[in-house]
Amino acid sequence: MRRLVLVLALAAAPAFAQDAAEGARQAARDLEAASLRMDQAEGASDRVAALTDAVRAYEDGLAAMRTGLRAAAVRETEITRKLRAQEGEVSQLLGALMSNSGRPGPQVMLHPEGPLGSARAGMLVAAVAPGLNARAEDLRADLEEVAALRQLQENAAETLQEGLSEVQAARSALSQAIADRTDLPQRYTEDQIRTAILISSTETLEGFASGLADLAGGEEVATAPEGASIDDRKGDLPLPVSGVVLRAPGEEDAAGVARPGLVIATRPQALVTTPVAATIRYNGPLLDYGLVTILEPQPDLLFVLAGLDRVFGQMGQVLPEGSPVGLMGSGGTGSPTSETTGAGRTETLYIEVREGDTPVDPRTWFATDKG
Repeated sequence: MRRLVLVLALAAAPAFAQDAAEGARQAARDLEAASLRMDQAEGASDRVAALTDAVRAYEDGLAAMRTGLRAAAVRETEITRKLRAQEGEVSQLLGALMSNSGRPGPQVMLHPEGPLGSARAGMLVAAVAPGLNARAEDLRADLEEVAALRQLQENAAETLQEGLSEVQAARSALSQAIADRTDLPQRYTEDQIRTAILISSTETLEGFASGLADLAGGEEVATAPEGASIDDRKGDLPLPVSGVVLRAPGEEDAAGVARPGLVIATRPQALVTTPVAATIRYNGPLLDYGLVTILEPQPDLLFVLAGLDRVFGQMGQVLPEGSPVGLMGSGGTGSPTSETTGAGRTETLYIEVREGDTPVDPRTWFATDKG
């Protein structure tokens, strides 16, 4: 199996190569675990939750694999540059080693100073030989590490492609499981006409959010999500998607527009989930935000997630914590292969938090690595 080949190759690599490839080694194990979760999801009672875990495991494994590949590529470049910078020294070293490798013979008598000169030269060669041998060992170790790193990258690239195909299958299975799900509580029924009127009359996200209170038409058939208050988790909620903070609230984008929310850079087709149990207040296109999901974890608190490529669920549904709400785009290429090593974090999710009618810094609710 390709992942087993990768692990064996890593185990045989020199020390420096193993250090550079530690992420890839762990990634191989993560991808194996994700594959097992995918198999177990077939018979799970909550198939959506099981498949969500599988997709997350695949995403984590693929991210670790990319990190290991980048480390290996950086290390290989460093060694290659080092060897190129030492080409002259290496040539002299090889020449000295070759001249020192011959067996003693009659040529020792050819020294201009005769046998005494030959003896002195022999003593000099003997003195420098350990240093020459040490340099030769260093050179050999560098060359072996370059070879090991190249083999690692070839094997890891195959494993990465295999994991990419499997995560695509997991996402497709998850989408189907969500479509087949019928057991979610429905807090209210959507009034499509009133929703359309609100969208057409709205010019700002603030105006739309303010009008959401009037959209909960129909009779409530279920209670609000369990744990009506999440105030005790303020500042500790996980981000809805794996990524890094690209822009903080109030920072201008390339067009000079500043918004009160966070912009998170993500991998293509990353899974977006609800950090807490919440009601879907809106799902669909909105203004210039693209596809938007608005979640209500508790009264007078809204989480706005904008910039998705696909949204899951229906307005009024009550989602358990960790439920999938959508997928990010495919990196602008329209192809799932954009998830391979060259794609980077090419998608952005906008997260806005509103308390009542007022936007607040999302970092007061979510745990981030910035600010």
